[in-house]
Amino acid sequence: MTNDVNLYITMATASLAGLGMVTAAGLSGWRSWLSLKREELHGHQALNAPTTDGGAPSVASRIELADLKERMRKLEAIAAGVDL
Repeated sequence: MTNDVNLYITMATASLAGLGMVTAAGLSGWRSWLSLKREELHGHQALNAPTTDGGAPSVASRIELADLKERMRKLEAIAAGVDL
């Protein structure tokens, strides 16, 4: 009779521990997924050049755009075989 009670208590404890681990893993995954989606939203907002007055892009976005254009010129020169 005591063996049956100990077995039931052990099984209940193990089941609760397992349920706790599965719940913790699920919550961790949920938080990671939310973080990923938050980063995606921030990335999309950064791509839409923030404006300062009326419709003109901010200084930082203009500098970044100029840098990208310069990189493109260099890559095109390399592709054309021109020495820089």
